[in-house]
Amino acid sequence: MSSYYYNRTLIMSKKHENELAEALTEISDLQVAKDFLSNMFTPNELEELALRLQILKSLKAGVPQREIVKNLNVSIGTVSRGSREVKYGKSKFIQQL
Repeated sequence: MSSYYYNRTLIMSKKHENELAEALTEISDLQVAKDFLSNMFTPNELEELALRLQILKSLKAGVPQREIVKNLNVSIGTVSRGSREVKYGKSKFIQQL
């Protein structure tokens, strides 16, 4: 892939990511948010997102990684990724959990 197409793809990807984030910020009603999620994601994708949120919340609450793995039936790699985000990430969302 040429650098032109690679850069164009990155720019479009960021644009689309921004549009998605903007759409999320406009939702203030719980039912509308649930409708949005169920329309945008498959049941498996939605379950995965919900599990990742629970992982982050558990990590922020100080639950040990191995306990999270057992309680949520997820891989240690998934929990480790969340742990890195909690420890080193600069996400304001994670800080607000």
